Amino acid sequence: MKKDFLLLTVTLPSLLIAFPGLAAESEIKERNTDKSTEVISDIPSLSEIELSVTNAELLTQQSAPSEVNLETEQTPTDDVDISIEAIAEPDNLPQSTPTYVIDKEEIQKQGASSLADILKRMPGFAINDVGHGADTHTGTYYRGASINQSVFLINGRPINNNVNTYHGGTDLNSIPVEAIERVELYSGTASALYGSSAFGGVVNIITKEGYGKPKLSASAEFGSLSLNNQQVSYGGSSNNVKYNFSFERFFTDNRYRVPVGAANRDSQGFLSNADTATSTYFGSIGLDLDKKNSLNLDVTALSSRRGLIYFGFPLQRDRLDHDGLNVGLSWKTRLGNGESSNLTTSIGYNQDYFSTYGPIGAFYRTGALDTKQLTARVDHEWKVTSNDKLRWGLDFKNTDLTGDVLSTNPSSIAKNETEDRSLFNTALFAVNTWNISDNFLIDLGLRQSFDSQFGNYLNPSVGLRYAVTPIVAVRGSWAGAQRNPGLDQLYVYDTVHGWEPNPDLRPETGSTWSAGVDVNFSENLIGQFTYFGSSIGDRLGVIAGKWANIGLVDTNGLEAALQLRIAAGWSTFLNYTYTDAQIKTGAERGLQLGLIPYSVLQSGVGYENAGWQANLYVTYNSGARRSIFANPGDKATDFAPSFVNLDLSGRIPLTSNLGVTVYLENLLGEQYERVNRIYSPGFTFRVGLNANF
Repeated sequence: MKKDFLLLTVTLPSLLIAFPGLAAESEIKERNTDKSTEVISDIPSLSEIELSVTNAELLTQQSAPSEVNLETEQTPTDDVDISIEAIAEPDNLPQSTPTYVIDKEEIQKQGASSLADILKRMPGFAINDVGHGADTHTGTYYRGASINQSVFLINGRPINNNVNTYHGGTDLNSIPVEAIERVELYSGTASALYGSSAFGGVVNIITKEGYGKPKLSASAEFGSLSLNNQQVSYGGSSNNVKYNFSFERFFTDNRYRVPVGAANRDSQGFLSNADTATSTYFGSIGLDLDKKNSLNLDVTALSSRRGLIYFGFPLQRDRLDHDGLNVGLSWKTRLGNGESSNLTTSIGYNQDYFSTYGPIGAFYRTGALDTKQLTARVDHEWKVTSNDKLRWGLDFKNTDLTGDVLSTNPSSIAKNETEDRSLFNTALFAVNTWNISDNFLIDLGLRQSFDSQFGNYLNPSVGLRYAVTPIVAVRGSWAGAQRNPGLDQLYVYDTVHGWEPNPDLRPETGSTWSAGVDVNFSENLIGQFTYFGSSIGDRLGVIAGKWANIGLVDTNGLEAALQLRIAAGWSTFLNYTYTDAQIKTGAERGLQLGLIPYSVLQSGVGYENAGWQANLYVTYNSGARRSIFANPGDKATDFAPSFVNLDLSGRIPLTSNLGVTVYLENLLGEQYERVNRIYSPGFTFRVGLNANF
C-alpha cells in the first residue's frame, strides 16, 4: 500500500493529466432550457469550463467553436469544419457528486470492443480481466463493489437481471459498441433515482439517435488471435422521425501460449476454450408528436457463443451461450410552458437466456437460467421555484426466472431440478435539490421499496456542494443501500462451481459516502479529487460450497481525475483509484477483498490534426489477491504481481470519408497475470478500415 501511495505522489504532479467529461449534466440542461436560470455557484462544474475540447471528450482536441449554425449542423473551427450531431438531453442529476461521461469519439479512438473496455478507463473502476482471454464477468469492481452491487442501465432502464452466479451475471458484452452515444457514471444521491442496490454506482448507457441527413457508417477490423470485427450503422432523420440502426459481429479464438500454472492451460501449453463470438443488433426510432411530446422505441438483441474460462484447476471445458433482448418505449412530454416540468413515462422488457454445458471427466452437466423482466417507470422533473428542483417518480419491476440444471454425475443427480420463481418490486423515489445560495446547494434523496421477497425498506441519501472560491468547490454525499440476493442464489444449484443455493440468505445492507474537491487550477487544467467509502454488512459469498452471508466488508479509497490541455490538437488525461476493501469478519478478517487491486492508474496523451490521430495509453495495476480457485501451493494471502501496460491507437485518413485505424496493444510485450492465474497474450495488434457515406 505504501508503494501505491508513493506512486501516486510521484505521478500526479509530474503528469497532471486528466479524465474529461466530468460533467454536471443537470446544469447543462438548465442552460439549454431556461436562459433565465441563475448560476448556482461561482465555480462552474467541470463540464462548463470552456476549454477547447468538447465535454466528455478524452483525447480529442479541436478549436473552440465560434458559432453554431443549427440549420446546417456545422461548427466553424480554426482547423476544419466539424459535423455536429445533436444528442439526447442530458439527465437532470444531483450535483453533489461528479458525473463522469465518456463519449462515442473517445470510445472509437480507444478501440473499445465491449462495455468493459469503455469502463476500464473511467475513474473508480478496477477491471482487471478485460480483452483477449477475459472471463465473461471481467473481474469488474467499482469503488470496491462488485458488478452486481452496481446498477447498469440502458437509456435509464435496468439491464441487471437479478441473476448473480458465474453463468448469469451482468454481461458487459451485451451492448453493441457501435450503438453507444456515451456512457455516464453516477454515484451518491443519484442512486436514489435508479435502485437501492447501488453500493458502487450507476452506469447509464445512452444509445445513438439519428439526426440530419441519412448517413451510413461501416468498419472492418482484423488482428491477432484470429480477431475479426465488422460494424455497420445507418441513421438519420426525416421531418419528425429520427432513426438509427446498428449491427456488430465479433470473433476471436483467444488461443495463445500461457505459462505453466496458468488457469485453463491445455496439454500443449495454450489457453484453452477461450474463443468468443458475438452478434449484436440495435435499432432506435424516435417520433416528435409535437413541440411538447415525443416517443422513442429502442431494441437491442445479442447472440453470444463462447468458451467459459474457469479460474480454477483442473482444466474444464464448459461452454456458455447467452441470448439477450432488451426493448424500451418511452414517452416524453413537457408540461405547462415546457421549461419547468418534464414527464417521462417508459416501459421496458429485458430477457436473458444463459446456458452452460460441457463435460466434466466422464460426466456431463448443463445449467440454464432464463430471466424475463418487465419494467415500467414514471419520472417527473419539476422546477418548483428558481432555487428548488424536485425529481420524483415510481418504478415497477417484475422478474420471472426459470432455472434448469442437470448433471449425470452420481453425486449431483439429487440436485437436478427445474425452478420457476417470480419476484415483484416497486419503489417510490424522490431527489430534491435546494440552492441555498449562489454558492451552496443541498441534495436530499429517498427511495422507498416494496419487495415481494424481502418486504419494505427505505434508503435515504444526502449530498451538498459549496463553492469556497471561484476556483475551488467542496462536496460530499452519503447514501443508504440494500441489495437483495438473486433468485439463483436463493433457489438454483450452480452446476459449474457446485455451489448450492440458500433460501435463507439475508440482503446485503449498509451505506456509502464520499467527500471531494473540484479545482479549476487554470484555464487549461482542471481536476476532481474524491475520497469514497462504504460499509456492507451480510455480504454474500460462498462457504463450504453453499451461498451464505459471510459478514462485513469496509471500503475506503481515493479517486483522482485530472484534465490538461497542452496546446491546440493535444490533450492528456489521468485517472487514479486507490481501493482498500477490507474484510472485517470471518476466517479472512483483515485481508483485502479478493480480486480487487489496491491501485489502478490510467493515463494517456493524444494528438489530432486534419483527421490524423495518435493516442498513447498507459495502465498500472498493483495486482489483486487471488483468493479463489487457487493453484495448488498458492496461499489465500497471495497477490498477483503488479504490471504496467502500454497501448497505442491511431488513425490515418485516406480520403475525407475513409480512414485506416491501427491498435497496438501491450507494446511492452509482457505476458503479465491480470487476475487469478489468467494471463495476457503479450503483444497483439488490430488493423481496420472505417468509412462514412
